[in-house]
Amino acid sequence: MELLESYANPDCPQASETVQLGRLLMLTDAERLDEVALARRVAAGLSTRSLSGLYDLLGRSRVVGTVVSEATLRRHRKSRQPLSRRHSERVYELGRVLHALGRAFHGDKQRMDAFLHRAHPLLDGLTPYDMAVSCSAGADAVVNLVRRAEAGVAV
Repeated sequence: MELLESYANPDCPQASETVQLGRLLMLTDAERLDEVALARRVAAGLSTRSLSGLYDLLGRSRVVGTVVSEATLRRHRKSRQPLSRRHSERVYELGRVLHALGRAFHGDKQRMDAFLHRAHPLLDGLTPYDMAVSCSAGADAVVNLVRRAEAGVAV
């Protein structure tokens, strides 16, 4: 929850968006990441450890089976190999959504959960979570919805 606390504390100096996302994905070098380095990490394959940050916020059942299958997770953990590029991109996209929500809801996990799992009319009645895990364009739609809300546009 340390990451969520950093969103909630206005006195806490905010790290860059890339660093915060790196922290959420539990990247060991998160403090040194820039956008290019993060892009390279995702392309090369994220560690299965990156899923732990998502578990902390969503629960394991919302990640395993949806973002990555149990068999894939077991295989990568056993071989100590990074996730495939495709799976890493899915983890990254969901991380982007959670980062946007953390910022918008000031780290309030209950409000984040409520938003994620309630059908939204601007998402054709889908929940933001379902839209976010559907594809990268779905994650973009959710992030854009959150940004519009932060800007004061009625959503």
